[in-house]
Amino acid sequence: MRHNKKFNHLGRTASHRHAMLANMACSLIKHKRITTTVAKAKALKKYVEPLITKCKQDTTNSRRVVFSYLQDKYAVTELFKEISVKVADRPGGYTRIIKTGNRLGDNAEMCFIELVDYDPNMAKSAVKKTTRTRRSKKSSVASGEGQTPATETVAASEAPVAEEAPKAE
Repeated sequence: MRHNKKFNHLGRTASHRHAMLANMACSLIKHKRITTTVAKAKALKKYVEPLITKCKQDTTNSRRVVFSYLQDKYAVTELFKEISVKVADRPGGYTRIIKTGNRLGDNAEMCFIELVDYDPNMAKSAVKKTTRTRRSKKSSVASGEGQTPATETVAASEAPVAEEAPKAE
């Protein structure tokens, strides 16, 4: 019986699946964003997030454990030097999956998976949200007492415009 065996096998043998996930994790660490199918992205998320959590403690043992999963020393170095600094205060949720539609050939659901702290578009939108302020009606009424109403200024600035009649030919 298959009690408590819930992970997706992705139609591959165990060795092929582990090699594929290790390669995808290395690509994600190096490039910060990769495009893949939704099923592979979900499997990769479960594979790579514990490794990113492990990289918060920069010890020899944690480096060896992460290297045993990835088998790429450049990816391990990138993970421990750059990524661990950015995710130090984040309690989890290091990756984001965004669906992009279906693939043209076989209609597979495609998406891209990215590291959350490395998306420049999301960082700009977060900055814009924090700079916005709300103003109450009381402050605008108090500051506008000495000014003329807006309707008078608009009416005074409008000059009569001569309209041309369409010529019949």
